Amino acid sequence: MHRSMVVTIIAIVALVACGPQPAPVIDLSGPAQGTMYSIKVAAPPADIDAHAVRLIVDDVLQRIDLQMSGYRPDSEISRFNESRSTDWVAVSSDVASVVVLAKKVSEASEGALDVTVAPLVNLWGMGPAGELKSVPADADIAQAQARVGFRQLEVRMDPPALRKAHPDLAVDLNAVAQGYTVDVIAQRFAAAGLTNFMIDLGGEVRVQGRNAMGELWRIAIERPVNTDPQPYAIAKLDNCAITTSGEYRHFIDRDGHRYSHTIDPRTGRPVQHSLASVAVVATTAAEADAWSTALNVLGENEGYALANQHGMAALFIIDRNGVLESRTTPAMRKYVETGESR
Repeated sequence: MHRSMVVTIIAIVALVACGPQPAPVIDLSGPAQGTMYSIKVAAPPADIDAHAVRLIVDDVLQRIDLQMSGYRPDSEISRFNESRSTDWVAVSSDVASVVVLAKKVSEASEGALDVTVAPLVNLWGMGPAGELKSVPADADIAQAQARVGFRQLEVRMDPPALRKAHPDLAVDLNAVAQGYTVDVIAQRFAAAGLTNFMIDLGGEVRVQGRNAMGELWRIAIERPVNTDPQPYAIAKLDNCAITTSGEYRHFIDRDGHRYSHTIDPRTGRPVQHSLASVAVVATTAAEADAWSTALNVLGENEGYALANQHGMAALFIIDRNGVLESRTTPAMRKYVETGESR
C-alpha cells in the first residue's frame, strides 16, 4: 500500500472518531393494551437502567388497564357500564380526566368524537362483544344509536365521578385511553429524571428532548396502504405528541363490502369517505388521540376546516382511487417533511 493511501485512511478514521458519537440508549418494546409499545430513552442518568424504565412502564400500563379497559370486567369503566344506576359513580381522577377531555373534543366537533359510542361499536363487531356476524339492520342501528350521546354523560373532578342520564349508557374510552397512557408514562419518566425519550404505544407517540445524536426526534407518518409500513412523511418533534388515525389497516369485510373500524356516532355507521388517514400534533398524546379520531370521522373537508379553525397541526392523506394526496394545515408545516409531491 502506498504511503499516501495509508495517510488518507488514517485521516478518515480520525475524522470518524472525532465526529459526534451517539449517546447511550435504553430501547424497550412489548405488548400492551391489545397492541405494542416501543420506547427509547437517550442519555439516561447513570442510576436509571432498562429494568427501572420497564418497571415504570409496566406499572402505568397495569394501572390504566384496570381503570379504562373495556375488555376487563373488573375495570372501572366496565363496572360503570354494567351499573344501572343514574347516580354519581366514583371513579379515579385518571378516568374523570379522560372523560373531561373527550367531552371538550365532542363539543368542539359536534359529536364526531363520542365516548358513549360503545353500543354502536359492539353492534358492528368492533368491541368486547365479538366479531360482526352480519351487517346490522337499520332498526338495530337506530336502537343502539338511541343509547348514544355524549351530553347524556356527566363528569366531575372533585370528587372524581361519572353519572349517566339513563341506565343503558355505556362508555368506550379507546379513542383517548392509549394517548393518555403515553402521557402518564411521560410524566413518570420526567419525575424520574429522564429528559430525552420517545414513547410509542400503538401509534400514539410522545417525545421529549433529543435523540441519541442530539437531534430532534424524527417520527414517520405511515403511507396509508395495507402493506408493509412505509413512511409518507417525517415529523420532527420535541416536547409534543403525534397520533395518526386511519382505516387502511382496521376494517371488516362482509358481504363483499369493506367496513371501517371507525364508527360515526352521528350516523351510527362506519365512516365512508376518501380520507385514508389523519395525523395530529398536539401538546399531549391524549389531545392528539382524541382529535385525530374526531377529524378522521369528519373526513377531509369538514375535518380540515375544523382543524384550521382551531389552529391545529394536522396532515390529511386522501386516497383518490389509489392515488394519495395530502392537505397540511398551516400549523403542521413547521413539523412535517414530505418526500414527494402528491
